[in-house]
Amino acid sequence: MLSDAKTDTLNRKLSAAGLRSTRQREVVYDAILSKRDHPTADEIFARVKKEMPTISLATVYNCLDTLVQCDLVKHVNIDRESTRYCPNLNEHAHFHDNDSGTIYDVQLDEDFIGKLKAILPEGFEPTSIDITLRGKVQQN
Repeated sequence: MLSDAKTDTLNRKLSAAGLRSTRQREVVYDAILSKRDHPTADEIFARVKKEMPTISLATVYNCLDTLVQCDLVKHVNIDRESTRYCPNLNEHAHFHDNDSGTIYDVQLDEDFIGKLKAILPEGFEPTSIDITLRGKVQQN
């Protein structure tokens, strides 16, 4: 269940877009926030079905589109895989473990982001940064 602060954030961002909160949007948003694993729509659908058995996959997709539109979650696209959803709205990179398919957040500090912006040609103004590293997670 969403905390009061997360419910307030959801309501505020939806309202700013001229939308209202619905039970379906709350449940889908909670399913993404409850586990920071970059789930696909199908994975979110499976989680949500436990709490809301009558929800359809189409409704989950519509909720996800709304959450992305309202800057509550981000799309994460890795090659030709299904789109995944990330609740981390800070500028960050992703590490894709080729063996397991798991995606991990990699925090980027302000100095690094500044250096990336500095190498752009004059007049280029990024609105977001998408960096994906691929490899293998070494098991200890």
